[in-house]
Amino acid sequence: MNIYLSGQGAFAVQVAQALLDEGHKIAGVAAPRLRKGRTDEGDAMSWDRLRAWAFPRDIPWTDSVELRARHVPDGVDVILAAHSHAFLGRQTRARAAVAAIGYHPSLLPLHRGRDAIRWTVRDGDKVTGGSVYHLTERTDAGPLAAQEHLLVPPGSTAQSLWRDHLAPLGVRLLLRVVADLAADRRIEVPQDESLATWEPAMGAPPLFKPELVELPGTARVDGNRQSLHRS
Repeated sequence: MNIYLSGQGAFAVQVAQALLDEGHKIAGVAAPRLRKGRTDEGDAMSWDRLRAWAFPRDIPWTDSVELRARHVPDGVDVILAAHSHAFLGRQTRARAAVAAIGYHPSLLPLHRGRDAIRWTVRDGDKVTGGSVYHLTERTDAGPLAAQEHLLVPPGSTAQSLWRDHLAPLGVRLLLRVVADLAADRRIEVPQDESLATWEPAMGAPPLFKPELVELPGTARVDGNRQSLHRS
């Protein structure tokens, strides 16, 4: 499968490398220019890990804040979001011939939003898990392609729960779904909206939705462009 990957950090690199190891091709990546807290563009050690991983492999890279449909090359089967904080709009998702999927570290529809793990720990949840879902216009709300639960170990922090449990689970679930799609097995289970919860990000800016900036009839709300029209 030809895959375009939007993400950042160590998790995105783990997913990209695992996909290559499984025989898939990475047609391009979108990632932030720099790691969080870094400012030196000329220092490759300051680059986001996914960007740095792609460079020596001659894999095309696009700054995630600039990602549009035109940056996704022809022949892409799957667009995959792995710790991506860039919204992938309808035109961008349409560049994938088979599917556009992402991983969320919660049992969707529970804990939608950027800080799902921190809210899991804050709320004292005993059970959590990971979900791979099909990307739609609604953040974290698309049909489920795979899901698996796990018990939250006592004393877990958001960092330990992610590093030791939810990130490895995410790599495994994404590989499973890509394998399903390659075998023409497409799973789409609607999320139960009656169980949905949404928690705000803790100290993070709103999700950037770049394609909306280019559309007519939009207004700026909370730092992002939001449509004036309801569907």
